[in-house]
Order: sequence, then C-alpha cells, then structure tokens
Amino acid sequence: MIYRSLLILFVLFSSLLNGGEKQNVLFIISDDLTSTALGCYGNTLCKTPNIDRLATQGTLFTRAYCQATFCGPSRASLMFGYYPYASKASGYTSGRKEVGEDKDSWAQHFKKNGYHSARISKVFHMGVPPDITKGSDGADDPESWSEAYNSKGPETKVSGLAEQLSNNPGGLKKGTGSSQSFNVVAAEGDDLVHSDGKTAQKAVELLHKYKDMEKPFFLAVGFVRPHVPLVAPKKYFAPYPLGKIVLPPKIPGDQDDIPQNSANKRTTANYKMDLNQQKGTLRAYYASVSFVDALVGKILTALEATGQRDNTIVIFTSDHGYHLGEHDMWQKVSIHEESAKVPLIICVPGKKPAVCHSLAELIDLYPTVSKLCDLKIPGNIQGKDISGMLDDPAVKVRDAALSSGKGRLLRTENWAFLDYGKSGELYDMEKDPKQYVNLIDNPAYAETLATMKAKLKDKLTEISKNDLGGK
Repeated sequence: MIYRSLLILFVLFSSLLNGGEKQNVLFIISDDLTSTALGCYGNTLCKTPNIDRLATQGTLFTRAYCQATFCGPSRASLMFGYYPYASKASGYTSGRKEVGEDKDSWAQHFKKNGYHSARISKVFHMGVPPDITKGSDGADDPESWSEAYNSKGPETKVSGLAEQLSNNPGGLKKGTGSSQSFNVVAAEGDDLVHSDGKTAQKAVELLHKYKDMEKPFFLAVGFVRPHVPLVAPKKYFAPYPLGKIVLPPKIPGDQDDIPQNSANKRTTANYKMDLNQQKGTLRAYYASVSFVDALVGKILTALEATGQRDNTIVIFTSDHGYHLGEHDMWQKVSIHEESAKVPLIICVPGKKPAVCHSLAELIDLYPTVSKLCDLKIPGNIQGKDISGMLDDPAVKVRDAALSSGKGRLLRTENWAFLDYGKSGELYDMEKDPKQYVNLIDNPAYAETLATMKAKLKDKLTEISKNDLGGK
C-alpha cells in the first residue's frame, strides 16, 4: 500500500516536472490560404489529406474571419490581440511599435508564463519572396521568442519549369490593384530545396528536442505557400493536369454591382489572363497547397512519434483568404467572403471532434488558447474566449465578425455589409452565400442596411474606446 502511494506520488511529481499540467501549443499558419482549397471545406479536387485528417480530430470552424485581408496587419492583429482599427498596425510591421513595448504578444504571454516559445519562418510579417530569399527576420518581434529560425529558400531562382501566367509581368497599373504577378515554377528537386520544406524539417527537429524538455512549448510554424510566387516541387503539380482544373462559375454581369476600388480591380481582365492562364494559376495554387499539406503531415507525424500528441493543442489556420477566380477576381485585400474568411481548425486533446458554424475571429486565438492552457487572459486584448465552442459547437460568442482591407466588412450570421465609405455592398448570406446580388441600392433592404451600418458604427466605436492601455 505504501509502495503504491509512493509510486503515484512519483508519477505526479514527474508529470509536474515535465510540464504535464500545462498543454503544449503547436500553431501552424499558412500564407494566403483560402478555405475553399481544402478538402475538409468541400474542395473535391485539391488533395489535402493531412489537414483533412486534423479536421476530423478537432473542431473545424466554418465561419472564421481574419481581421485584415493582407499579411502584415492580419498577423499583427492575431499575435497582439488588437483590431487593426484600434492599433493602427498596417503594412510591413509586427505591430509592436503600434501597440507599445508594455504589451505582450500571444507568444510572449506564454513565454512569460513558463513556456518555451519558438518561431520557425513567417509568423509575424515577412516579405515574400524578398525576406525568404535573404533568410531575414522580416518584421519579426524578437521579444516573443525563446528561439527563432528563418528558412531561406530560392523561390523563383530554383531550377524547373517556369511560367508567367498573366500578360502583365509588371503587375497591374497604378491604382488598379496588385503588383504581384503569377509567377509559377514546377521545381526540380525535393521538399528541402524550398523554404517550407526546411521549415517542416526544423519543426520535426524541435519536436524531438522538446520531448525531453522540462517545460511546455509554444511552437509557431509559418509556411509561406501558397503565397505567390507559386513555387513547389513538380511532384505536387502531377495530380492536377490542366484538363482537370475547373474554374469558379462566371456569372454574366457579376462585376457590374461591385464597386471598382483597387482591391476589386484584381480581375481576370485587368491581369489580362486567358483561359489557360487562369487554369494554370489555379493548378499551381493547388500544387502549392498540397505541398503545404504534405509538410503539415510530417510535423503531425513527428508530434505523434515523440509522444506529445496527447498533451499538445494543435491549431491550423491562414492569415487571410484568397480569390481564385470567384467574381472573376484574384488574390487578396478584397473584403468579400473568399478573401476575409479563413480556414481554422483547433484540436484539443480530450475534446470531441466537431464542426462549428458560429462566428469566430483570428483575434480570438490569443485569449482562447490562454484559457485552454490555464493562463490568465490579459485584460486589455480585444479578442474573445471561444473555448466554449470546443465543448459545444452550438455556443455563440459573437453576433458579428469584423474584417478590413480596402474597406470594412461586418459579417453577421445572415448578412454581409462591405463598407467603402461612399459606396458598398450588402448580401443576404442565407439566400446568396456566393455574393452574386448586391442589395445595397434595393429599397426593400433599406432597413437592413441601416441596421448593419449602425452595428458597424457601434463596433468601431467600441474598439476605439480601448486605447491599448493597461494589461
């Protein structure tokens, strides 16, 4: 009896020494990945078996939204816990300068509470491809990490079959959208030639290292694909012959009721893409997504092999969505559904798999994971704890989600209001989930429009009252 009691005490003591009371966190973020490219969100062509498997093990969120539809402010928002409207963090920034030295990022909060915090590649903003080809830190926040690693890669300098899939190699003309053009390379060589392959390899190495560590870890892994240039080993292109590629439906007059700001001008016509170039771009995007999926699989296999799967929270997401020809539009920055909605999977050991249709935001990750790991949620951050959704997917924490790009999106359960100031768009998301019919000038919806405008104004007022003061 005494021996049994001593054995139990020893096991409990060992568990404490090894961080058994604290769950590890593995945060995986892809770049420019739209949910519509993933099998678990309904894509029947793009092959993503590893991400799909993760979705069956955790909670898949169908209505998760980024807070900015381009990289820098989105990542600053989710890492520091502030809406871009409040922090004014935009462009090439980590958000540190804007929120102040006295604020803790998500990773820094865990670091200060006994976690070993590590970054691999793009978590805060990095320029792709410039920071990747140089192997530089980009707009990183050094205070967030116990250790950090960059993954240098050749990008379009790699050997392989290269294509330029738009007829304006310099990008769109000033005032009409992006300077990013669709450069594609089906590359020679294996995964480790590329930045993302090196990122996965480093993650596997660290997971093996951390299994013997006497504290829990917060490991953030950032993949740069499928951000342009669309470069991946050629084996990932093989499942997608051009003849199998199906573009989104082209609805006559679809662009007629979409205000033509710079984000909404990233169109097939302005990129001067013929049909084969459109299909080739989608093919290369799918190849890039499958490349990332394979690397996610390697990391999850290592997590399992090192015996850490049962005490590690795994999160998979992207910094924002991406247009792949919907409304004849391409890329990001627009505040339509394809650009603002993100894939989000949260897998917590011991919780049942589920699909959650309640509204969520990337800004909610900071407080939610803090709660799941029994850490105090900083009082000043603007995200909400949505951990209750992981126990009951019917739980609703938010009645609206807010995102910004060229304008502001207010997304409620049934409505989407895209506000550009002097113009806008209003969609009935129950009857028109693909956003084909803009109702903003329809007098029958004047009351709904007024309600959405008032809700957006109230939300912005609420956000601005938080002056980023206090912890």
